[in-house]
Amino acid sequence: MSDTRISEKALRAFMERAYEKEGFEAEEARQIADVLMQADLFGIESHGAQRMMYYHQNIKSGSVDVRARAEVLRETPVSALMDGHFAMGHLTAAKAMRMAIKKAKTAGIGMVAVRNSSHYGIAGYYPLMAEREGLAAFSMTNTGPIMVPTFGREMMLGTNPMAFCMPADPYPFWFDASTTVVTLGKVEVYNKRGKPMPEGWAIDGAGQPCSDAHRMNESILSFGLGGILPLGGEGERTSGHKGYGLAIMVEALTGVLAQGMLSPEMCGAHGDHTSHFFMAFDPAMFGDPAAIRARMEECAKARREKQPLTLPSAGSTFKRPEGHFAAKLIDDCGLRGLTVGGAQVTEKHAGFIVNIGGATARDMLELMRQVEQRVFEQTGVQLEPEVRILGED
Repeated sequence: MSDTRISEKALRAFMERAYEKEGFEAEEARQIADVLMQADLFGIESHGAQRMMYYHQNIKSGSVDVRARAEVLRETPVSALMDGHFAMGHLTAAKAMRMAIKKAKTAGIGMVAVRNSSHYGIAGYYPLMAEREGLAAFSMTNTGPIMVPTFGREMMLGTNPMAFCMPADPYPFWFDASTTVVTLGKVEVYNKRGKPMPEGWAIDGAGQPCSDAHRMNESILSFGLGGILPLGGEGERTSGHKGYGLAIMVEALTGVLAQGMLSPEMCGAHGDHTSHFFMAFDPAMFGDPAAIRARMEECAKARREKQPLTLPSAGSTFKRPEGHFAAKLIDDCGLRGLTVGGAQVTEKHAGFIVNIGGATARDMLELMRQVEQRVFEQTGVQLEPEVRILGED
């Protein structure tokens, strides 16, 4: 599968035309396309344009009803329960978040639970709607089973993503993550490209690591044994039980609170049957909103000033040696700025190796080798890579 570049304008126009042809009104098509476009612009390709075929199949099968509209079943000044009636999830979710925003502007907080919906794209799209109104917000959804619980062998919970956004200047804090190591969309991307998945993503029915994307994709779609691991990985050693617990928390706030289907109940169901939860709240309930915004910026600024967030990297490159700090050892050895090809020990934080332009995996590996060698020669401490090495090209 070759990489093809297309402009945002062209891709957005294509998606809008496609959804109008599916039977949606022009404004509805723009809303769906905007959610997908934002995913691609954020680099979340698993939830962008590549999802269009999945949605088309759901519409064609009738599991998503183009003519359906979400309905409010129960409402208070600060909450609402909605039935999506299997409308397009992006439309239902946007409607629910707009309702939460309206309530938060009036009462300080607004919460909306939704049942009988469908896949709603990236969870993070909806909190950003609230942030543009000066509010902080959460969004989460359950999904069909894909996660193998800690010490389990059978898929029981969904990817169950959650997202949060908090106003700050010059830009907000924004977090969006699944409670599994990866999403089904990522497995689909590897499957379409004919590439093996990285180790640590999934296990098969025998509890053994599985890197075959096609095999895992088929197993998930047929609700077979094995599946994707919880955030944190397998077992307790790397805290996989925490990802499992977070997934149950999302399940409680979505399927349970909305009185909809739970993830295990979606096996073999016609359509997604997902439930969502949205919450928006006004930081002004707790004090001066400008001061709170500034405080949030202080929190984010500390990381931006100390870490090279504007350049591509794999994060902290070396593990912390017992009794030492890797970055200080590298710095004490005078290795800040050491460069091999396009790879460099960043001037901002010696614990990071960044791509300053055109770096290859070989550049990165050679620079790591030189850093390890020189730190060992000067200090006697052996550094170990913290990054996972998948190839050398």
